[in-house]
Amino acid sequence: MLKSSIIDFQMIERPRVGISRCLLGDEVRYDGTHRLDETVIAWLGPHVEWVPVCPEVEIGMGTPREPIELVMSGDGVRSLDARVRLFGVESGTDWTHRMHAWAAARAGELAALGLSGYVFKARSPSCGIGDVAIRDVESARRGRGLFAEAVIRALPDLPVADEASLADPARRASFLERVLRRHVDRSSH
Repeated sequence: MLKSSIIDFQMIERPRVGISRCLLGDEVRYDGTHRLDETVIAWLGPHVEWVPVCPEVEIGMGTPREPIELVMSGDGVRSLDARVRLFGVESGTDWTHRMHAWAAARAGELAALGLSGYVFKARSPSCGIGDVAIRDVESARRGRGLFAEAVIRALPDLPVADEASLADPARRASFLERVLRRHVDRSSH
C-alpha cells in the first residue's frame, strides 16, 4: 500500500484508468468468456475509476468470435513495406485497417478523458503491451498489440501495465503510485 506521505489519495478524486473489459469480468473474449483478475480489481479498484474498453467488440467483431492473430506481412525487417497485420485465424479476414482507424480515434477519446493509467490484457493481439506473438515465416517474433500501440503513441507518458506484471505486489504499488502522481500533476495544472 502507498504511504500517505507520498500521496494522500483519499483527498483527491479517483483517477480514470483504462482497462481491458475482460479483466473486469465482462464476457467479451473470443470464446465468450472473461479473464477476471480479482487481484488487480481488488487492489486498484477502490482507488481508481475504471474506463473499460474491448477493441474487438468495439470494432464489431462480436462475442463469441473467431480468434485473431498478428502476422508479419512483407519479408520482415528487410522490407520497407513490412507491417504487422491483424487477421482472423480461421477466415483470414484482415481486420488491420479497421483496428488502426478505430484505435487511433479511441486513443484520442481516452486522451480527452484525462486517463491517468491503463491496465491491458497481456499477450492479446489488440491489447498486449510487449509479449504478443507475431506470426512470421522467418522467425518467432514478439511485439505489441495494435490498440495498445495506438494508446501508447497517443499518450507516451501514460503509466501502462498488464495484469501479468501486476501480479507482483511491488509492481502493483509502483503502478498505482505512478497513476496517482500523474493524476495529481494533471489536476494541479
